Amino acid sequence: MEDKKTTRNKRRCSFCGRSEDEVGFLITGVNGCICDSCAEQAHEIVQEAVGQKRNAVKSLNLSELPKPKDIKAFLDQYVIGQDDAKRYLSVAVYNHYKRLIQPEGADDVEIEKSNIIMVGSTGTGKTLLARTIAKMLHVPFTIVDATVLTEAGYVGEDIESILTRLLQVADYNVEEAERGIVFIDEIDKIARKGDNPSITRDVSGEGVQQGLLKLLEGSVVNVPPQGGRKHPEQKMIPVNTKNILFICGGAFDGIERKIAQRLNTNVVGYSAAKEAVKIDRNNLMQYIAPQDLKAFGLIPEIIGRLPVLTYLNPLDRTALRNILTEPKNSIIKQYIKLFAMDGVKLTFQSEVFDYIVDKSVEYKLGARGLRSIVETIMNDTMFEIPSQKVDEFVVTLDYAKEQMEKANVSRLQMA
Repeated sequence: MEDKKTTRNKRRCSFCGRSEDEVGFLITGVNGCICDSCAEQAHEIVQEAVGQKRNAVKSLNLSELPKPKDIKAFLDQYVIGQDDAKRYLSVAVYNHYKRLIQPEGADDVEIEKSNIIMVGSTGTGKTLLARTIAKMLHVPFTIVDATVLTEAGYVGEDIESILTRLLQVADYNVEEAERGIVFIDEIDKIARKGDNPSITRDVSGEGVQQGLLKLLEGSVVNVPPQGGRKHPEQKMIPVNTKNILFICGGAFDGIERKIAQRLNTNVVGYSAAKEAVKIDRNNLMQYIAPQDLKAFGLIPEIIGRLPVLTYLNPLDRTALRNILTEPKNSIIKQYIKLFAMDGVKLTFQSEVFDYIVDKSVEYKLGARGLRSIVETIMNDTMFEIPSQKVDEFVVTLDYAKEQMEKANVSRLQMA
């Protein structure tokens, strides 16, 4: 009688009805219990349901899409200046969405994709624009680096690895990946080494450009889902690149000389002096044309597949000063947040900002130079402050100068 009562009082799984003696363990809830076996099965069911939901290709609605002005307004919050590049990017992304929702076979007009190439010196915001625009997109987006790419069969990554990254972002949903956007950074690093076509293999230059042609144009490419060389036994996944938008960016260091040569040869005679006056010698990048890219080392076929050419202006003092403090994730706001996590209120004298900008202009590193200068100024403070009981720290101009001089002296001693 007592055994029956004990059995009746034992806790049971609310799902399968087994007692706690018959299972590994029971997890007790407010009004019931679940055993380890049922919990595992529930987890598998949830994972499968979430996977199916994630793999369902989202249907795009034109009324819900961000308009070009909305996209640019979003970029303005994070990237200072570069209005021309922002406008080109905003229009290209919006048109990419419209291509995806165009009804098939409605008429004979088929909208072709307009791949973009952005040219600008280092630290002007090419990669930042790409990273920022990825935050608001409704399609898979990935950033890849062209410097690691080599011709098939050589040490490095194959061209198809670009699409492997896009597949990974889309959780290996091929249909979703085929609507994505790829940003290829450092495109100038695969320029042809000489002006003339090479008789030997240019495996990391012209060879890569020729391999990219099929991707940019639109074709079915067999993609290794885990990367090509490490898993040769894996089954390839066919991906159609027809609806994938490619945005390329590069510094093209030294292309100003090619632009200057072209501008000088275009005008001849007495009137040339008057024409030349109108040219802004401090910003030759705004006059860039496809023939300059060809002179730099891009093959004509790849230039033709990147029809939208835009440029980024070099950053002047005002732009650098704004970059330091204005964007949502500006460098100064990042340091203020770092100190706030230690309970310290960090403030800067306004003269310090001007000093940082002066140094950045001197080093000619663009916006990236700002970060390294602020890091140099703040390094000793960041080392000391967490161990001290301090509520507030003010960075003065004298302190900033002292830290920069100290860093420069130590580097001279090391040399």
